[in-house]
Amino acid sequence: MKAETFETKLEESKKILNQLMDPAITLEESLKLYEDGLKKIKSAQKMIEEAKVKIETIEKNSSKS
Repeated sequence: MKAETFETKLEESKKILNQLMDPAITLEESLKLYEDGLKKIKSAQKMIEEAKVKIETIEKNSSKS
């Protein structure tokens, strides 16, 4: 299974949001989509936090030189 990028997760979250806005969607479908959307967003947030830690590490190491 190919690892998803931040951009892919963001795009999929947008698609889920558009599906949730459909007035014909059932409650059961909307709950499932909402859950899937939250997972994507949390995963994307984790990727941002990991990138932030890497940047801070790089900055610390470059300031020591």
